[in-house]
Amino acid sequence: MTYTTTTARAVRGGLLAAAALLTLGAAPAPHAGDWLHLTLTQGDDRSGDTRGTLLLCDPPQGHARAAEACGQLAAVDGDIDRIPARDDYCTMVYAPVTAHARGRWHGRPVEYRGTFANPCELSARTGAVFALGEG
Repeated sequence: MTYTTTTARAVRGGLLAAAALLTLGAAPAPHAGDWLHLTLTQGDDRSGDTRGTLLLCDPPQGHARAAEACGQLAAVDGDIDRIPARDDYCTMVYAPVTAHARGRWHGRPVEYRGTFANPCELSARTGAVFALGEG
């Protein structure tokens, strides 16, 4: 019985120590630096094909154009809505795509969602940020 009581005390002490570290903020963040979890949904939001990735910007990684995407985000302080729109010629084909980003930029939360008529319009409006499958 002494063994069980000693083990229980050790486990309880370890749990209390871990809780204290979390409360004090001593535990490392799951993603240090600037990062965004990006998803693209093709077609209707309810039944479309969704894919995603984690874009890290220190160093840039997450998809083929990560360095360019991180540079564009740095220029607008992480605000995707402020990325300058390009005057690309996009066809009027309706193939909707919804882009969603959630993460942190310079310690601030980032939340973005936009639906575009087609991938060309998405690219013209958001630059390389949602270029998940491009090289």
